[in-house]
Amino acid sequence: MTSSTDRQAGAPRPGGSASSTDRQAAGAPSWRQAHGVGISQRLLIACAPLGPRVSAATAASAIARGAQSGGLLETDVCPLPVAGDGMDVRVLLDELDLDARMRGARAVIVGAERLEERTLAGSVTFEIATRARQSGVPAYAVTGADELDAFDARILDLQVVVRARGVRALERAGLALARLA
Repeated sequence: MTSSTDRQAGAPRPGGSASSTDRQAAGAPSWRQAHGVGISQRLLIACAPLGPRVSAATAASAIARGAQSGGLLETDVCPLPVAGDGMDVRVLLDELDLDARMRGARAVIVGAERLEERTLAGSVTFEIATRARQSGVPAYAVTGADELDAFDARILDLQVVVRARGVRALERAGLALARLA
């Protein structure tokens, strides 16, 4: 009979194969690693312009820098175009392959200049939050102005809404959200 202290890491158990602990100690990938199972560390940042002086790309990049300083090394930056009249939001998000990108992410951060109940229906923010909820992906928001009441935020299933306007504030928001995601 062999005790656990007599076995060497990676050696098979008597009458069986090596345990997952034995395989990991021997440097072999775990079953989860070998099969790509687990929670992604990627954060999807889908951001519209946050005003005339902060473009979508600038805002998304600032949030990403903050998230990376908070330990999330992978960010998927997705600047969103300004919504035009008659623009089909669903077609836009499909063209950006947002669903696949979102399902491959740990969480999604939606950036919008303003969050208010009267402008949500049919907006990019509303559509992304809805898709995130339906996919089981946590959604957070960064906005210059938060006019949502608790009920509206609950309907969107936003975990947290952070107010930020300038680039430095967006970086701090990214850092704070990285710690939550």
